[in-house]
Amino acid sequence: MPTSSKPAVLFVCLGNICRSPLAEGAFRARAQAAGLDVDADSAGTGEWHVGHAPDRRAQAVARRHGIDISGYRARQVEAADFLRFDHILALDHSNLSNLRALAPAKARARLGLLLDLVPGMEGQAVADPYYGGEEGFEATWAQVDLAAQALVEQLSR
Repeated sequence: MPTSSKPAVLFVCLGNICRSPLAEGAFRARAQAAGLDVDADSAGTGEWHVGHAPDRRAQAVARRHGIDISGYRARQVEAADFLRFDHILALDHSNLSNLRALAPAKARARLGLLLDLVPGMEGQAVADPYYGGEEGFEATWAQVDLAAQALVEQLSR
């Protein structure tokens, strides 16, 4: 159960080393700039990278935007997350499907697709930059930052 009335948001991708830590970092920065007190975290549906820092390319793109995600560590989604968070936002359809399958019957979190928050991008997945180059990470940053801005605006109302 949440320990406070502040919004709690979890961002979820597959390995929790590229997209979801970027989304968490963008959201934390946007919330802080707006003076919004939030709980934020990120996780993966897979276990491959548990305990690892974000991908060096993800760290580099976040750093270029003034955000340090180097201290984040990958973790896997757990049942308690569905009780702790108000919103669990998947970065693609496959992870949203996995989250729906993992959700316990008494889940309180609202599940959704991150880009559904951005007008004109509803139903789209955040681009997975893992197998590409630096430009892919910049494109992913642009998407998660837009969604972070939209989420902060929604939570500020």
